[in-house]
Amino acid sequence: MGIGLVPYSPLGKGFLTGKIDAATTFDSTDFRTTLPRFTPEAMKANQALVDLLGSIAADKKATPAQIALAWLLAQKPWIVPIPGTTKLERLDENIGAVGIELTSDDLSKIEIAAAQIVVQGERCPEKLEQLTGR
Repeated sequence: MGIGLVPYSPLGKGFLTGKIDAATTFDSTDFRTTLPRFTPEAMKANQALVDLLGSIAADKKATPAQIALAWLLAQKPWIVPIPGTTKLERLDENIGAVGIELTSDDLSKIEIAAAQIVVQGERCPEKLEQLTGR
């Protein structure tokens, strides 16, 4: 099928959608409460990345999630993000990323700005990393 890489959680477990910020609280059963990247401090520090996506999204009349997915699609033809969702409107939004064309200037802007952002918080708890080897 020509697929070489399927990015794991291409929307950062919902963070890159722009719908979560440092003030967001999760139900105690939400697995993100166990993830270091979802502490209020880490989310506050990582907001710069969401703001960058939001800025480009506003220019493209898109959502931050669509820009994140469009960026992945623009990297290599064999990279195929598969975001998970349980909501039909999110599925429609995600599919809309295919129609967004990021110019070389857009891609450059993203890469330059992203290089200035130091993502805070580990991707998953250390104990989980030890169990899975990831």
